[in-house]
Amino acid sequence: SLNLTLRLKEVSVCQAALIANCPEVVVRGNPKSQGEAQGGERQRPGGVSVMRHSTEPLTFLYRALRAEGRVEWRVLQKERVLNPRLLSSSHGGKNMTEEAKKLAAWAAINNHVQTNHVLGIGSGSTIVHAVHKLAERVKKENLNIVCIPTSFQARQLILQNGLTLSDLDRHPELNVAIDGADEVDSDLSLIKGGGGCLTQEKIVAGCAKSFIVIADYRKKSKDFGEQWKKGIPIEVIPMAYVPITKRLTNIFGGVTELRMAVNKAGPVVTDNGNFLLDWKFDKLHNWNEVNIAIKMIPGVVETGLFINIAERVYFGMEDGSVSVHEKPVH
Repeated sequence: SLNLTLRLKEVSVCQAALIANCPEVVVRGNPKSQGEAQGGERQRPGGVSVMRHSTEPLTFLYRALRAEGRVEWRVLQKERVLNPRLLSSSHGGKNMTEEAKKLAAWAAINNHVQTNHVLGIGSGSTIVHAVHKLAERVKKENLNIVCIPTSFQARQLILQNGLTLSDLDRHPELNVAIDGADEVDSDLSLIKGGGGCLTQEKIVAGCAKSFIVIADYRKKSKDFGEQWKKGIPIEVIPMAYVPITKRLTNIFGGVTELRMAVNKAGPVVTDNGNFLLDWKFDKLHNWNEVNIAIKMIPGVVETGLFINIAERVYFGMEDGSVSVHEKPVH
């Protein structure tokens, strides 16, 4: 089969979204004639080139567009990747975000993972892309990698992708831990715990020589609260959630809520059997001092404030680039 480019005279939002919905696209098949395939590209004013690469066919889309005279064949000389700027509308927003997550995850896996590494695997939607890329590299490059999960989700991802699963009992020191974030401020401090795995995530990050964060452009902020509006997660012992709720509000202000489950009656229960509070602060604080003070409250297990832990953050951006930020030197 040929690797080909679809050149569209007009591309609607819906059609662009269809193309981007498959992360990597190659239309497999034969042009109407060999001459058409080799005849080169006919320039058309206002044309938009949509270039992807993969083994997955989108023949149905090609046929539909070609029937309308809106597409032509051109043999690709090189593989290229779709620029997410083509999907600037709200219809393509979800695809753009997923593409950004993937770019950040792939960059981190390519730059920080080597054979014989013990690797901490974080939790969340961006980590899914990282594990898929890790599994691909392990298979292609025959890497020896041991993975330490931060949650039930991470454990399942490791097993489903055929990677080696271990734990901190056998590997208490990690080379690298890679995880996502709910928000990252200008000092590379993080809010984590939207998925409820903050305690294990902080333990694994603390055992790693290098803690690398991957996120999409929506998670980048100057100060906490600009993007993430759900508050700072705090894992607590169930019997203490009421007094802790009152203490947080009395000391720091804002509003503290017990996180309730969606598909079960009652509160969210963490992998550790604890409850989660979400403290919605009403002003900026010295987050290092706040983190220490909250952890001193009896019954608090851990907070979602990750202060001075991240070494480097990879942001997948809207324009298809990856923005890399390193820990500031004070």
